[in-house]
Amino acid sequence: MIDFTKLPSPCYALDETLLDANLAVIDRVRRESGAEVIVALKACAMWRIFPQLALHSDGATASSAAEARLVREEFGRPAHTYAPVYTDRNIDEIIACSDHITFNSVSQFRRFGQRALINGLSCGLRINPQYSPVETDLYNPCVAGSRLGVTAAQLEEQGGLPEGIEGLHFHVLCESRPEHLRLALEAVERHFGALLDRVKWLNMGGGHLMTHADYDCDELIAVLRSFGARHPHLRLILEPGSAFTWRTGYLVSTVEDIVENEGTATAMLDVSFACHMPDCLEMPYKPAIVGAHDPGSGERRWRMGGTSCLAGDFCGDWAFDRAPQVGDRIVFEDMIHYTMVKTTMFNGVEHPSIVIVHRDGSVETVRRFGYEDYKCRMS
Repeated sequence: MIDFTKLPSPCYALDETLLDANLAVIDRVRRESGAEVIVALKACAMWRIFPQLALHSDGATASSAAEARLVREEFGRPAHTYAPVYTDRNIDEIIACSDHITFNSVSQFRRFGQRALINGLSCGLRINPQYSPVETDLYNPCVAGSRLGVTAAQLEEQGGLPEGIEGLHFHVLCESRPEHLRLALEAVERHFGALLDRVKWLNMGGGHLMTHADYDCDELIAVLRSFGARHPHLRLILEPGSAFTWRTGYLVSTVEDIVENEGTATAMLDVSFACHMPDCLEMPYKPAIVGAHDPGSGERRWRMGGTSCLAGDFCGDWAFDRAPQVGDRIVFEDMIHYTMVKTTMFNGVEHPSIVIVHRDGSVETVRRFGYEDYKCRMS
């Protein structure tokens, strides 16, 4: 059990023992399904753990020149890269750091594809199978009028699959289950089945939350095996992000004040939902807090208030067995994926430190942030 009072506040704390358990699940899927599983940096770019992730994955996927460069430098291999738009400013660096590159549109491939092919990259095209189980439009890549990927009708209008495309890529899931992948693959076969014999690989994107306690890995393996049996020539690739670091760590904060207004009690923290946990406001969702629970009838309700001046920088409500007091630690669970990669310095709010709790219980503070980090961003 971690003694959170021994950790700096605020900080993101990754627990290596929890990471080990996730990596064991991912290894099983790789071994028994025959599919490749690569790490999506968009969810967690904590490069200090890349050596561990590299031992339990088949590479990493990037969505920008910076991510591709980080994969090459710290993961030790070229990236699978997809971005909605490439530009003359970044395409050469992306090509230099990648061995696979997926284009969002036929026009982007026509603009930059030859450069990639000349440099030996395997080129793919993102498709839109017009199916997604995601209900929140902000996260739904198949929402009406989506800018992400080409539909079968659009591809036919543009002359079909361009010569030089070796792979297809779709990304339609978000913290989804195996049955959703099965439905997505059925949609791909329905709309793009004629193209599957013409390509070498199929990238099924992310959103495969295989390390969730309720996820059925047996079913996932069966779905992948079944699809692979129908298309034995295809390399099958999954690129989960959250699954690698799902429930592997915490955001540690401290109560700095208690404010009450018209019956609403708010514990004011040294972290910010807007700056450090933006998905809580965007999705929205309410994270779990160690030692707290959803309020029952008659229980006192507590909001958690962020440290920025944004009026809506709060989340709630929670109940506690003991009312929060100034100086108490408030520890948010499952705060490694999609937190550090989205953290901002809006308002000059301090970044949480980055901490690793090693398998032997020792604590390593990997990075602290300060004024110079803020100043550098604003220069």
